[in-house]
Amino acid sequence: MRYYLYVSEAKVEMLHAQIPRKLLSRLTAEAKVDLKVAGVSVQRPARQEAGLYERLDVVEGFLEREYDIGWMSSGAEEESGPGFWFRGEAGLRVLWDGQAEMPVLMSGATGDTLVALMGSVHHLVGHSAATELERVGHSWLPALHRLLRYASRAEGAGEPVAWPGGGMLHRVVEVCDRLAGPAMWCEFLARELLRGSVTDGSGARREVVIGTPLYVALSEERPGG
Repeated sequence: MRYYLYVSEAKVEMLHAQIPRKLLSRLTAEAKVDLKVAGVSVQRPARQEAGLYERLDVVEGFLEREYDIGWMSSGAEEESGPGFWFRGEAGLRVLWDGQAEMPVLMSGATGDTLVALMGSVHHLVGHSAATELERVGHSWLPALHRLLRYASRAEGAGEPVAWPGGGMLHRVVEVCDRLAGPAMWCEFLARELLRGSVTDGSGARREVVIGTPLYVALSEERPGG
């Protein structure tokens, strides 16, 4: 049983709707979803009646079946490039300016790998947007660019701060390394948006993975064990 902190309902709906009907019924049964339907086809009710977390289980089962899900620290040269799914565990800190229309960034590091997960605030469990106009999607790199610009202005007391050479990946390292507050040890499943290696200010080589999460949940295991 997972204790979810973030579930992207938009991704769940999008992916669930694309699962072939025959496979959907099989995955639904494997996920032990009780459809409580008698005398009608099981495929259509599976799409209509399963709750968010039940559909999430089905989507995760489909991804495990159809994709080679990697790990956050997998070397870039071992993968086919942006677009694959990856799992990970890390102590995550959150960057969000409190505005419903802004993205939320969850970031953490294990070893020399830093992960930055971009998402929409209204997918945080327990959070609801005041109006439909505030339900803005942020599961793409332009949203991260916007958030990094916001962080730059905050550092410069409202004035834009020039980014050093290296672009977005360097800026992600700089911003994420300065995040304050307690870290929550979490597990996650995400779609990769960008991956690369940079040299940070101390001269250390860092692997940076930017993704957009399907879910983030508190880990059932403590760090290091």
